[in-house]
Amino acid sequence: MLCFKRFYPIKEDFRDPFSRDRDRVVHSSSFRRLEYKTQVFINHEGDYFRTRLTHSLEVAQISRTIALALKLKESLAEAIALSHDLGHTPFGHSGGEELDRTLKEDGHSNGFDHNFQSFRVLTKLEKRYKEYDGLNLTYATLEGVLKHSYPYNKKFLPQSIKEGFRVDYHPSLEAIVVDYADAIAYISADIDDGIKYNLIGYEDLKDEPLIKMATQKVEEEEGIAPTEPLFRHRLVSWLIKILIGDFIKYSSKFVSSYNFEVLCSSFVANEKLPMGHSPGIAGALETLKSTLYSKLYKHHKIVREMYGGKVCVKALYKAFMSEPNLLPQQHRELLGVRKKHRVVADYIASMTDRYALKRYHQIYALGV
Repeated sequence: MLCFKRFYPIKEDFRDPFSRDRDRVVHSSSFRRLEYKTQVFINHEGDYFRTRLTHSLEVAQISRTIALALKLKESLAEAIALSHDLGHTPFGHSGGEELDRTLKEDGHSNGFDHNFQSFRVLTKLEKRYKEYDGLNLTYATLEGVLKHSYPYNKKFLPQSIKEGFRVDYHPSLEAIVVDYADAIAYISADIDDGIKYNLIGYEDLKDEPLIKMATQKVEEEEGIAPTEPLFRHRLVSWLIKILIGDFIKYSSKFVSSYNFEVLCSSFVANEKLPMGHSPGIAGALETLKSTLYSKLYKHHKIVREMYGGKVCVKALYKAFMSEPNLLPQQHRELLGVRKKHRVVADYIASMTDRYALKRYHQIYALGV
């Protein structure tokens, strides 16, 4: 079956194929580096902030919860969740956007796309086996990482990928679950982190419909007022619970009628799938995202840190392109088989925040 297929045949063992995928990801270098890659807040100012690693673990936990409730394949949802951010650059989305912009300014129209970069990490850039590059995961896991919730027919994709992964089609239901779990995880976590470090206050959010719903639950069912120390924790917990419960309730009728003989790539392009949040919750979620964007993500402290990250990414690209001998040996060896700009971009994308800053200072501050 296509979903269980791998690029290179292997002898399966006591694990189901998707659990094996999960284990391969967890033991990869790219997964470990997520510990020091920014989610939203650069974590050198406090140990509390989520990183790409803790975010991936939270997405996996929420994905498993939803998959179990909907009687989907939990191990597939978990494998996709743990893999979905492996291609992210240092400094969060700002770093990725700057690398994309820099590549295009340098005449490389394909730019940088973190979905495809995650796919490349899993299929090409990780090296842990003698026989092949990549982690040799199942098509279902790779498809979920590549597409998230929707068809993914990008111009820059090689024709073999377009054909092999049917990019005009939706991915598995498990992949769609992960995509929604991703949003639940980052919204709740950003509220938690933002309030903890006084980047946003409860007063800024209290009129949001979802926050009102969660506040009511905390006050009525737990007897905790907004002025109490435990309130933030309980507010975030109830927000997650409300969003997960709504997703399960709204999606269950469709999922229960799904043809499980076809596990992935089973929907035509642009078909509207009746999975997700109910209309009321979906609308409330969009207004909450808008508020977070204007009042949290545009906070001057975050803008300052992300601007510095963008300067770092752009400067590293310029340095490595003009002097390839600044690259580590294993990357210099790749210059004979891959285009220079892609080797440089891969190297920068693999960096943690602290390593990117270290290389920047080594090159531009003469080691100071």
